[in-house]
Amino acid sequence: MMAAYIISIDQSTQGTKALLFDENGQIVRRTDCAHRQIINEKGWVSHDPEEIYQNVLKVTQELLDGIDKSCVAGVGISNQRETTLAWNRISGKPYGQAVVWQCARASQICERESIKLLAEKIRQKTGMNLSPYFPAAKLAWLLENEEGAMQAAQKHEICHGTIDSWLVYKLTGKKEYRTDYSNASRTQLFNIFELKWDKELCYLFGIDPTNLAEVTDSDACFGETDFEGLLPKKVPIHSVMGDSHGALLGQGCLQPGSIKATYGTGSSIMMNIGEKPIISTHGVVTSLAWKIGGSVKYVLEGNLNYTGAVITWLKDDLELICSASETEDLARRAIKEDKLYLVPAFSGLGAPYWDSEAKASIVGMSRTTKKAEFVRAALECIAYQITDIVNAMSEDAEISVKQLCVDGGPTRNSYLMQFQSDILGASVLVPNAEELSAIGPAYAAGYRLGLWGEEIFTKLQRTSYKPCMEENIRKEKYSGWKNAVSSVLNK
Repeated sequence: MMAAYIISIDQSTQGTKALLFDENGQIVRRTDCAHRQIINEKGWVSHDPEEIYQNVLKVTQELLDGIDKSCVAGVGISNQRETTLAWNRISGKPYGQAVVWQCARASQICERESIKLLAEKIRQKTGMNLSPYFPAAKLAWLLENEEGAMQAAQKHEICHGTIDSWLVYKLTGKKEYRTDYSNASRTQLFNIFELKWDKELCYLFGIDPTNLAEVTDSDACFGETDFEGLLPKKVPIHSVMGDSHGALLGQGCLQPGSIKATYGTGSSIMMNIGEKPIISTHGVVTSLAWKIGGSVKYVLEGNLNYTGAVITWLKDDLELICSASETEDLARRAIKEDKLYLVPAFSGLGAPYWDSEAKASIVGMSRTTKKAEFVRAALECIAYQITDIVNAMSEDAEISVKQLCVDGGPTRNSYLMQFQSDILGASVLVPNAEELSAIGPAYAAGYRLGLWGEEIFTKLQRTSYKPCMEENIRKEKYSGWKNAVSSVLNK
């Protein structure tokens, strides 16, 4: 069999990665490039779209150095979700910078009476609570504040949306203006039940739906690219999806009830709920997983702001540790009887509590509490938060979770993974690969191009952690956590 490669571009919040997959679905090479985090005096967070695109070309060129470029069969793309930009449809010139998903500059738009009054209708159509973090409000802000954007929109000479549509447009030489179902479902402009841009919501935010990207199946052909001459011939971009959705697919979470947690600075927890949507009553949101093979799958999702960031706080702010690698040994040395809890509500509490006024707290400190106990509490609060969300999803979907697929840097901490298994009461599966958000679209593209069959989605090898904590101890610890959280809630 002749060698064949899939290029996977993972365009994330901090930078861009390019990965090369061989005909067996194995990662053979990876290149990275960070981009600037542009933060002004108001705390607004922006990215330079042109810098991001040039970095895509840069990491791809480095990736292909010494490789037979004629063997590249196709491309998959995953992207940071909700980051929003606008550009001229004809010239390709962006209107200002991209508004990063973390940026709340559009909060005043969500506070407008005409929009606030329809907050519940927005949730019922999109599965998500009204928020300035979603692209609907960000696009409205761009149209109202970036010079020339509104005029271009009125003349239908504008493109706007998420980073995936920008990359597809640029990589195809301005020929294609598309997004996929997973990214569309996160805009707060897409009706996840009717599977189309919702005209009422678009007009509510001052957006002409005819100016939005064509929504394309997540594993369909989005156009062709040669990366501006880096390849000897154009190849198809045959998969696009948001990074969390890509990780869900890469984990092989294809069946209803399968669930993954990505541990990063924050965390994304996603449960595949199948072909019928469920509007949550337990504090998580509903989105589309993807549309693959012509079939739509839905997910429940919860996001946490402080998981890995708690460890960074221990290191950089409290200076209790020099590196994250120290936390495992310290946690094991901590006194078992110490009952310290850390509630990391540094910027309020998100899912499933949704209390933006909650304050971070230390609960249960005693004379036995020292550095090791403090570090253990910081590690354990990660597992407690994820357990809260998994339990909420389990109640919404009426599915008992037996195993949790995980990925991300903190999963290398075996104390945390065992505690996660114990406190959740389910197996925790850690894969032998880290780049799950890139693996998903790569596997989807290769599958559609005939490089491999469905078995590719079960290819990951994993380390399994199984619960071994006594049930009465588990219940006591989790009850203590719930009480600690209750002490900081303002509801």
